[in-house]
Amino acid sequence: MEWQQLLTRKRLGKEHSEDPNFERTPYLKDYDRLVYSTPFRRLKDKTQVFPLSKNADVRTRLIHSLEVSCVGRSLGRMVGDQIIKRHRLENFDAADFGDILSAACLAHDIGNPPFGHAGEDAIQNAFQSWYSKENLGGSLLNPLEKADLDNFEGNAQGFRILSRLGMLHRVGGMQLTCTTLATFTKYPRESFLSKTILKGYKGKSMQKYGFFQAEKDLFAEVAERHWYRLIGG
Repeated sequence: MEWQQLLTRKRLGKEHSEDPNFERTPYLKDYDRLVYSTPFRRLKDKTQVFPLSKNADVRTRLIHSLEVSCVGRSLGRMVGDQIIKRHRLENFDAADFGDILSAACLAHDIGNPPFGHAGEDAIQNAFQSWYSKENLGGSLLNPLEKADLDNFEGNAQGFRILSRLGMLHRVGGMQLTCTTLATFTKYPRESFLSKTILKGYKGKSMQKYGFFQAEKDLFAEVAERHWYRLIGG
């Protein structure tokens, strides 16, 4: 594992890596961009799954994401300190690992629809109903694009927000570092995979998918910069 490659400061949509700034690192800038972004603030209107509470202190997705980012920062610093010592990394410190994980944790729910998995199911059913009523799905979409909508996935929508919708006027959307985007990605595969491809993989990373066809080129750029294996065509 080449940590110098994994800890890239290259931003999606930009040609050159960002020079390190020890007062405000590229990974800390990622965190700040997320905090100030409209998609992140919208999480305040999404209710986090919770048991029946005896008080009014119900968590929203916004509060949940902030809490998760705190845990990620602490774990990142602890693990990062060990990695730096073991691999004798230069120009990085434990805080970098904490900043990367806290940014990825902050964004982990940014693409999830209201009502979580039930919301995903509702979106899937809506598209499938539209296909059958209008009979337009086959003429407007290729099979892979149709598979994206038939199996709508909040993680793929999250990557779409970060890499495109978050700032539509810029290539790469929010232009986060490829390291933060790769850390955010749990499922490095597209929605439809042939049985031949599926036979070669096992594990959690194959249960869902991480990007839509519309963002496949952007995901491929992250994968290339980060030595990430893109599973699919």
